[in-house]
Amino acid sequence: MLTATDLACSRGERQLFGGLNFHLEGGDWLHVKGENGCGKTTLLRTLIGLSPPDRGQIHWHGADTRARADEYRRAFVYLGHQAGLKEELSPLENLRLSLALDGFATGEEHLLEALYRMGLHGREDLPSRVLSAGQKRRVLLARLLLRPADLWVLDEPFNALDTAGVGLLCMMIATHLEVGGIAVLTSHQPMQIPRGQELAL
Repeated sequence: MLTATDLACSRGERQLFGGLNFHLEGGDWLHVKGENGCGKTTLLRTLIGLSPPDRGQIHWHGADTRARADEYRRAFVYLGHQAGLKEELSPLENLRLSLALDGFATGEEHLLEALYRMGLHGREDLPSRVLSAGQKRRVLLARLLLRPADLWVLDEPFNALDTAGVGLLCMMIATHLEVGGIAVLTSHQPMQIPRGQELAL
């Protein structure tokens, strides 16, 4: 259960949003919408504790996320809109590193299975710098198949994906919701996901 109460954030002297409220239970998802520069990324970064709000509170299962930061951090996975890969490392190495930084470890067979499911068979050992933008996005999205998390916070996750990639990610999000997960995401694209809540900034 994720709850935001009276959230307000600014950039410099300009307020991006204020008086923002929402409540999400297991199986719910929130589509944050708005024009470029309206504060969508700031809101997502605020939800996961990377940017402090000017005002308001965020609660996870009834507890203030700042008071139980370590527990909350283990409960979510965040994917930003930038690729966030080390160019000299392979997809396999990048995926292993990202999970290790989150404090999770898994066998190489599971890493490879996730990359294959994301359509990266035969590219798992190439330097990431030679991958297309869409393939780099698929490497990042492979984390969702491996990293246990009740809350997915995804900033423009469909960027650079082709039609097949968009369909695959929609299916992954729908499956996450079906098992009681929660998702908060930004996107300018139509999505084939069971209707969720919308928040326009």
